[in-house]
Amino acid sequence: MLNVVATQLRQGHRTIPFPDAPPTLPERFRGRPVPNPAQCPPECQACTEVCPTEAITRVNGRIRIDLGRCLFCPECERSCPGKAIRFTREYRLATRTREDLVMTGEALRLARALDEKARRLWGRSLKLRQVSAGGCNACEADVNVLNTVVFDLSRFGIQFVASPRHADGLLVTGPVTENMRVALLKTYEAVPPPKLVIAMGACAISGGPHVDHADQHNGVGTFLPVDLFIPGCPPHPITILDGLLRLLGRLDESTDPA
Repeated sequence: MLNVVATQLRQGHRTIPFPDAPPTLPERFRGRPVPNPAQCPPECQACTEVCPTEAITRVNGRIRIDLGRCLFCPECERSCPGKAIRFTREYRLATRTREDLVMTGEALRLARALDEKARRLWGRSLKLRQVSAGGCNACEADVNVLNTVVFDLSRFGIQFVASPRHADGLLVTGPVTENMRVALLKTYEAVPPPKLVIAMGACAISGGPHVDHADQHNGVGTFLPVDLFIPGCPPHPITILDGLLRLLGRLDESTDPA
């Protein structure tokens, strides 16, 4: 018993202080990409040609980045001769609408909280059923990480449950393969109303690298109304946690980037 106590004292407090303090991110972390139109060479198509999901387009000569399609690979940054695209360390990425994920400049309209009635229902206790709709297990792994002592998701009253009948909503990963389509719809029907849907990762938002493949459906938004979009491939656990807390109105939005 004394050895156990001594070990705990030596290890100290293992849960991160986020959101009360800024998160410590890995050295190789790639956050939100930022386009700089002033550095974009005229008629250059280098970034659009290398993007594997066509997340980058040029509209009236300006770079447009669809974070819902972005895999956060470094190919666009590497290929651009004018260094017009750079990846930042900005982890705040979640939005309430699919349209808000499409960036034409540096600004991103981050997710706003649910209305007051919804926050009264779920603000202190939110139960989610996670559905892997054909994912590669990368997003699923980062969801599981949230339950470890480092992130301790349950301290915010957010928990994953085994049955949709015990859930307040779904957190969906994967592009929704044809084999998972019926299962996803039945799971959604089993959640008692009112209910939430969260699309997590590029696959669940847009199909990701499988976009427009015949055996999948380009994400959950094809079938269900989505209340929160969390982009990434996969999203970092801090990005996921930030999005969930924003939805519940548990963050101070006055510190958000302009």
